[in-house]
Amino acid sequence: MATPKLTTTQKSGVAVGTVGLILAAIFGVEGFHSNDPNDPGGATTFGCTEAVARADGYTGPMIQLSKARCADILRRQFIEKPGYMPIVEREPVLAFEIIDTGVNAGTGRSSPWFQESLNLFSRGGRDYPKITADGKVGPATIAAFDNLRRARGPKKACELMVKSADAYQAAHYQKLCKGSYALSSFCVGWFDHRIGNAPIENCGSGHL
Repeated sequence: MATPKLTTTQKSGVAVGTVGLILAAIFGVEGFHSNDPNDPGGATTFGCTEAVARADGYTGPMIQLSKARCADILRRQFIEKPGYMPIVEREPVLAFEIIDTGVNAGTGRSSPWFQESLNLFSRGGRDYPKITADGKVGPATIAAFDNLRRARGPKKACELMVKSADAYQAAHYQKLCKGSYALSSFCVGWFDHRIGNAPIENCGSGHL
């Protein structure tokens, strides 16, 4: 039996549900509240740093930030604003990887890493045109991802992109850990909880 095509309304509902699952997974990694003096992000609750929460309009004590309010902040700042919703709709596992990376390392890194990975897997532009790795995930970037999925199949495209994202992220953590005594205290946790945490075995399945 052929798989029924989802309407735009149905796709939106699926994406909203997937966003909820992604945020729940991030909350599981982040925990409730921390305020480590070695952490340049400062007070953090459910993955929302104080700087991000204040920029979004939250004025209360960070320890009182609710999970629902943090979810709204993360959705706006780390999914909608950087242009990741089309990835959520296409490949939830990869979306989790990119969003989780953005929450932990910043979308100023997760977005260009995503674009650079697409260029790496284009076979020098032979499979599809390379894109500018400018950190702006828009129609050209999503088109390149669609081209990779056509060239390699949805499952393999997802696996390649998740592995590449982990590689970029690991290299970033290595640099931080080697360059700062204070940040080195986070190295074990970063590698233990942030590298290889996307369920790559679910790539191509349409769910997280």
